[in-house]
Amino acid sequence: MYDYVIIGGGIVGLSTGYALMQKHPQARVAVLEKESTLAFHQTGHNSGVIHSGIYYKPGSLKAQLSKEGGNLLRAFCEKHSIPYEMCGKVIVATEQQELPLLENLYKRGLEHELDISMIGADELKEIEPHANGLKAIHVKAAGIVNYKRVAEALAKEIQERGGTILLNSKVEAISENSSGVRIECSDKTIDARYLINCAGLHCDRIASLQGLQTNMKIVPFRGEYYELKPEKHHLVKHLIYPVPNPNFPFLGVHFTRMIDGHVHAGPNAVLSLKREGYRKTDFNLKDVTEVMTYPAFWKIASQNMSEGLKEIIRSFSKKVFVQSLQRLIPEVREEDLIKSENGVRAQALTRDGKLVDDFLIVTNDRSTHILNAPSPAATASIAIGQSISARIPEPDQITHG
Repeated sequence: MYDYVIIGGGIVGLSTGYALMQKHPQARVAVLEKESTLAFHQTGHNSGVIHSGIYYKPGSLKAQLSKEGGNLLRAFCEKHSIPYEMCGKVIVATEQQELPLLENLYKRGLEHELDISMIGADELKEIEPHANGLKAIHVKAAGIVNYKRVAEALAKEIQERGGTILLNSKVEAISENSSGVRIECSDKTIDARYLINCAGLHCDRIASLQGLQTNMKIVPFRGEYYELKPEKHHLVKHLIYPVPNPNFPFLGVHFTRMIDGHVHAGPNAVLSLKREGYRKTDFNLKDVTEVMTYPAFWKIASQNMSEGLKEIIRSFSKKVFVQSLQRLIPEVREEDLIKSENGVRAQALTRDGKLVDDFLIVTNDRSTHILNAPSPAATASIAIGQSISARIPEPDQITHG
């Protein structure tokens, strides 16, 4: 029997395993992953940004853990010789009506005690010569890294400390008994004293298998990306973001220089017709039915109808997608962009029709469930792992009955 079993081999699950092995060196810890490789879904399709925490509501878990997590992440990368770069980012207002929103964001950044400055068009040109804007916030505490490399190093740490990683282990049933939790996978049965659910796109289903009433459902949103052709990489020096719409939970299409030198443009955000649907043609009847029969989805859809339609149009029209990018860099042309890998974001939606804005972690006697961990979860992952390990009981204090 394991003391702790973690479901989900993405960066949050691996960070949690790492934190538990650090805190309880003698504990028996296992990480279960349904795929044949770790970090296959959200972590493996991450844009690689190290977020500063400027966007998040003061006092929220996102704000606290992204700032703390960024520091821990950089220290971990240095320890494991994982390349990263604190290149900084600019958040750019391109229209007059965005200036009050930019000012509010700047004040929030100051509340978080971030190293930021408000700059004018001339200073913006010095940082990003090809960017267009009236004013911008220069955020120095933002960077880039390869999160898959981080996940691989976390997995190595877990194994070197005596933990177990089990691939091809899709969880099909969960039951409780007098000694703990029994987890039935496709090819094995595993007993644990305590369960930690870090299943990302399937976290609500794992919680449901244990009989937990969560009052939320995961709605998958596909983020579609292009990338600049190599001869156009010079157009982007760092990270260039628009001013986000405060009523829409996505940051808008932006430019991201990756740690490998590529430059990504995007993402938009459209409903995915499959929880792991990286292509427009991907479809899963169960996934679609769950969303379409969930009243809360129709409530949120009606509230965000105009923004949602813009995202759908951008998905099907490269021309419209490029027009969004040209607000930030006017020189970009359709022929400068080629399709890149897409990602899928697991977004929790509550029964009352609200998109969960913060990280959502639910704990009971025998389990902890991470039910909402979208961006900046990768940035915050090591801090999230430590936060989870601090919440759950010591191996010899886990109660049963």
